[in-house]
Amino acid sequence: MQRRYLPKKIRVSLGSAMVLELIRGMLDAKPTTIYLLTYRPGKCFANCGFCSQAKTSNSKANMLSRVTWPPFSTEQVLSKIEHAVKGDLIKRICLQALNYPTVFDDILNLAKDILSRVRVPLSVSCQPLDKEQMTTLAEVGVDRVSIALDAATKELFDKVKGPLADGPYTWEKQRKALEEAVQTFGKGRVTTHLIAGLGETEKEIISMIQWCVDLGVYPSLFAFTPIPGTALGNRPQPVLGYYRRVQVARHLIVHGKTRYENMTFNQDGRFVNLGVPKEQVWEAIKTGSPFLTSGCLGCNRPYYNERPGGPMYNYPRPPSLKEITEIERQVEI
Repeated sequence: MQRRYLPKKIRVSLGSAMVLELIRGMLDAKPTTIYLLTYRPGKCFANCGFCSQAKTSNSKANMLSRVTWPPFSTEQVLSKIEHAVKGDLIKRICLQALNYPTVFDDILNLAKDILSRVRVPLSVSCQPLDKEQMTTLAEVGVDRVSIALDAATKELFDKVKGPLADGPYTWEKQRKALEEAVQTFGKGRVTTHLIAGLGETEKEIISMIQWCVDLGVYPSLFAFTPIPGTALGNRPQPVLGYYRRVQVARHLIVHGKTRYENMTFNQDGRFVNLGVPKEQVWEAIKTGSPFLTSGCLGCNRPYYNERPGGPMYNYPRPPSLKEITEIERQVEI
C-alpha cells in the first residue's frame, strides 16, 4: 500500500546509474555507494551560492556539483538496486534531498520502500529536520543522517546559504539540528559537509572540524567547486596546498591524534604546528588515507569536486606511490 505514495521519479548520479546498469558507460572509478536525489520539476527552495540546484541559479536542473543526475522511474531504480545488492556491488545507499514542502514524506516513503527490499546501510542527506522527523527516520531503519554546514563560520554561512544569500537556513538552527541528530542517531552516526575554499582560514575550518568531532559528528571535507550559473560560479577552487593541509589536520583530529587547541597558527590563520611530531604527520601522509573521500562508511564519491584529468582533491581509491610523492610536494608542511 505504501508504494502508492512513492514519487514517480528519482534522480541517480551518473556513476551510480552506470553501476545499476540504467545507462551504459565506462567508469574509471566505480562508486561504492548508490547516490539518489529526490526529484521535482523545479529547483530547490534553498539558495546556496555554490549549488546548481539553488532556486536562483541558471545551472542545469540535472546537475549537482560537477555530477549529472538523470531522472529515472523510481520503481525501475529500486528494482535495479535490489539486483545490485544481491550482486554485492554496493556498500551503501545515500538518499539526498532537495528542500521543498513535501520532501520529508518523499524521504520517509523512499526509505521505507528501499529498506523493505534490501539490507544495506541507508544514509539520508537533507536540510535540518525536527527531532520527531529524525526519530521517525531512525525507527524505520535509516543508518545515519547528514546535515550540511558547508561553511566553516557563521559569517560565511550567512553569505553563501543563509539570510544574506536569500536562503532559508540559519547558522544556529543548522548546528542545533546536528546536536539533535546526534541525540537521536548517536555519536558517529551523523555526518556534516564542510566545503574548503569559501574564504575561511585554516584556523577557522580546523576549529569547526574539532567542534564536529567533539559533538560526535563526522566531518566530510570537500573542495569548493565553481559551477557555471551559480552565484559563486566565478570563484576559483582552493589552492591545492591549502586543501591538502586541511585534509591532514582533519585526518589527525578525526583519529584522535591531535586537537585544535594543541595547534599553533600564524597571523594569517595558517597552521604552524599541528600539535604532534612532524614524523607522525609524515607517516599519516605516506598512508594516503587523509586524501581519500571523507564521506560515510562505504562512500567514495568519484570525481565529485574534480575532473578525471585532475587535479585530484579527494581520491576515490588509495593514491598510488607516485601520487603520494606528488601529494608530499603539495602539502607544504
